[in-house]
Amino acid sequence: MKKIQILGPGCPKCMKLAENAETAAKELGIEYELVKITNISDIMNFGVMMTPALAVDGEVKVFGRVPSVEEIKKMLK
Repeated sequence: MKKIQILGPGCPKCMKLAENAETAAKELGIEYELVKITNISDIMNFGVMMTPALAVDGEVKVFGRVPSVEEIKKMLK
């Protein structure tokens, strides 16, 4: 099971990133757990200075922008 983590305070971009990540995981048919990390200290522990950010299994894949569903699919494979 993949652990998909959305790092951000819950802004509209964070919500869009969560939506895109869920869509990508569903289209790939993979089992996943979506976790939203909103605490600033927790986000900084990932070394992320710009939100939103996407981490997969604890590894930051992208930050500071919302990748497309297709881009996220590549990150999840």
